[in-house]
Amino acid sequence: MAIETASVEATLTALRDRLSGVVPDFELELKAELAFQINQLKRARGAVILGHNYMEPALYHSVCDHQGDSLELSRVAAAAESDIIIFCGVRFMAETAKILNPSRTVLIPSPVAGCSLAASITAADVRDLKSRYPGVPVVAYINTYADVKAEVDVCCTSGNARQVVESFGTDTVIFLPDEYLAANVARETGKQIIFPTIGPVSADRQDRSAANGVHHDMIGWHGRCEVHEQFTVQDVKDVRRQFPDVAVLAHPECSPEVVAVSDFSGSTAAMICYVRDIDAPRYLLLTECSMGDNIAAENPDREMLGLCSVRCPHMNEITLELVLASLQETCYEVDVPEDIRERARHSIDRMLEIR
Repeated sequence: MAIETASVEATLTALRDRLSGVVPDFELELKAELAFQINQLKRARGAVILGHNYMEPALYHSVCDHQGDSLELSRVAAAAESDIIIFCGVRFMAETAKILNPSRTVLIPSPVAGCSLAASITAADVRDLKSRYPGVPVVAYINTYADVKAEVDVCCTSGNARQVVESFGTDTVIFLPDEYLAANVARETGKQIIFPTIGPVSADRQDRSAANGVHHDMIGWHGRCEVHEQFTVQDVKDVRRQFPDVAVLAHPECSPEVVAVSDFSGSTAAMICYVRDIDAPRYLLLTECSMGDNIAAENPDREMLGLCSVRCPHMNEITLELVLASLQETCYEVDVPEDIRERARHSIDRMLEIR
């Protein structure tokens, strides 16, 4: 939760209490004044700040009124009564807040906070797949832009993807755009997945289609998270060799091979709960490294191993300086055309109904 204090000095003290040993003290000294200014101005302007789990620790632990994964923050955004919602995350998340709460002013502190996964598919791509597989229900991961959400039947997060797929009760489903999440869900639900493509793909992602005689129950897409695709089975083996008692947690955007050799796979929210409850003396997170720092700050009695060193360049665009500027100048407002918003709202509402 946000730090509510009466002075910069008190803010610095609170940050030290939360982040000592995780963030260098000189950095906390630099950021305490920014955090204090933001919290003062936020109250004056009637704003609420939502922070994704991938935000850097000094921001995450100082100014965010609500913290969580995409699913939790979607629920918070839908119910927010504040005049201004500042979304410390990437653009598709801010779009989702605007779709769910259109009467509020939704700001994203950086206009270039995009997402490699969301950028991997377009609305036209979805329409093409629907024409090739008529009548097959379409699921889109929440990590997509509004125009894609408007073309699908339901959205999902990494936390409820399996439940969403199973909710259709159909033999076949289209699941977009993360190929690793799709493959992991296919394995969990006993489905055979194929990846039909539009245009050429790289040699390691060759098309497998029904034309090749491959049975399929799920149609996927060649999209990947540029952070999670970097973790390998060898990474896990190397860490286990040195620390046999480590608990390895992998985000389901990691490859199925990495998930298979991990002890646990789940959403960022599920990872947080898992670390709190495990008996293992140390753990390894295969996900974005700022989230690792945030979990370490909340679990000082457990040792987090340091392989988690991959920073999302898009999440990294969000800084305390830009949050302050966004509040001061009411800049970078996120808007969604009404025709797209209405259709996208339907797919998101269906997601929120499924636990």
